[in-house]
Amino acid sequence: MEKIPVYVGLDYHMSGVQVCVMDRSGTVMMNRGVSNHWKAIAMEVERYGTPVRTAIESCSGAANLADELVNQAGWSVDLAHPGYVSRMKQNPDKSDFSDARMLADLVRVGYLPRVWLAPAEIRELRLLVRYRQQLVDQRRHVKLRIGAILREQRIGAGPAGRWSLPWIVWIKTNCDLSAQGRWVIERHFETLAELGVKISAAEDQLAMVCGEDPLVQKLVGFKGVGYVTAWILRAEIGRFDRFATAKQLSRFCGLSPRNVSSGTRQADAGLIHAANKQLRSALIELAHRVSRYDGRWRQLSISMKQRGKPASLVAAAVANRWTRHLYNQMCPKPARAA
Repeated sequence: MEKIPVYVGLDYHMSGVQVCVMDRSGTVMMNRGVSNHWKAIAMEVERYGTPVRTAIESCSGAANLADELVNQAGWSVDLAHPGYVSRMKQNPDKSDFSDARMLADLVRVGYLPRVWLAPAEIRELRLLVRYRQQLVDQRRHVKLRIGAILREQRIGAGPAGRWSLPWIVWIKTNCDLSAQGRWVIERHFETLAELGVKISAAEDQLAMVCGEDPLVQKLVGFKGVGYVTAWILRAEIGRFDRFATAKQLSRFCGLSPRNVSSGTRQADAGLIHAANKQLRSALIELAHRVSRYDGRWRQLSISMKQRGKPASLVAAAVANRWTRHLYNQMCPKPARAA
């Protein structure tokens, strides 16, 4: 006998997965916990019918399970945006039972707020890129702690720019630090040396992994884009053609202003919050670079500053327009027939 088509909602946990199976009319055929393995989930669901579409909230580990269900079980699986799903629920109560049912119902009626299921190689690249960024953040925090000790002990600016080689030599040898302050700063410098070695190793690994990636090679061909920026763009954006417009890409990168207009009042409230902070930071830093060295973006920057715009707003605007320009370069529109 031919199996009926069903829709599946999966509420993911490391210890198990709550599985809800729903038919086309919205009748719940099953809603219970299953072990966290694609084969166990597939066997349980396929007792009730043939899965048409499956939804799983995007969280740590969910992408791997979704990938297994797509490649091993042959299912069609969508990742759902957990924030939007929560808002659509409009219910203060939360349980695995209700969450799985909500996902199954949303995917059944076609209202599921989808996010991109990145392929395994992009998820692996993200691990490397984010690991390197964690090391860079640790290095920055250590430098801030050194600066805090110097301020506390009222140590002046020194003979050269901060973190230059002469300045570091001065701190280690001639600076008028207390005995305990010097001991702590020496330990901090040891930590900085260790972090420097780890960052170099992470960058070597990234260079090896992305050495033959054509998208990375194309990105570094743009003025102002180095390998670190290219790695971040490749890892966090993945594919440019998954966005329908340049505006969508810019909004994904967190470079679009938030609109807080009401009635006759028209106003912006800074950049949107829902974005990858590392990706946005990389593009803002790139905007500062191209504003200095690239004629087109330098002219835009000067024009906005002459109109009294603050530097932070200018950098965000340049980053926004540069990202849209990048999209048009990466996804050129086909020429119209005459």
